[in-house]
Amino acid sequence: MTPTLRNLLLSAVLIAVPAGGFALAEIMISPAAQSVAASVSPGLGDLSTFKTIVADTQVIAATGNFDAAERRITDLETLWDQNATALRQVDQAAWNSVDAAADEAFSALRAPAPDKASVETALSTLATTLDAPVLASASGPVQFVSGIAVTDETGRALPCEELIGQLRSAIGSTTPVASVADLQAKALERCNADDDAHADAFSAQALAMMKG
Repeated sequence: MTPTLRNLLLSAVLIAVPAGGFALAEIMISPAAQSVAASVSPGLGDLSTFKTIVADTQVIAATGNFDAAERRITDLETLWDQNATALRQVDQAAWNSVDAAADEAFSALRAPAPDKASVETALSTLATTLDAPVLASASGPVQFVSGIAVTDETGRALPCEELIGQLRSAIGSTTPVASVADLQAKALERCNADDDAHADAFSAQALAMMKG
């Protein structure tokens, strides 16, 4: 996810849906994203709005207009972040799997020179993941760093915002020692770069230090 959106989310500031930015042809493909209320049904509930955005992005990307495709997929990013807390509460593992697939799609479209095959693969994977967020066979031991869990039961890295939030709560209003502050800075940098695995590792090490 983009550094700007990451920082807004980490600061618990509401993210506003970006206004405009679409060419007339893009608007005709599908209306702009709307707010979605998370369902309490099994899984993540109705993800049709997200699927529509991905389908639109695939159509646009197929024309080679990656700038326009990136703008459309940003609607999904904004909407996903707005509903992140509620969706994670519904199904943590399913949320993680979609979040990871979405990050791959964002990265493919935001590469300095997007590769058409990579973009198509990432978008196809995201579409498939939205249809079935967690593979039935996906299971495995939770992984730990310094005694703190950094993955869910599917082996996927926990959302970096989650552990960074725990670290911030642990630090509170105190001034952390230099080693903890350094790890916190590294965790934030990796989180902003969509690198949940390394961000979680840094946060876990910092939390372990604070717990003694």
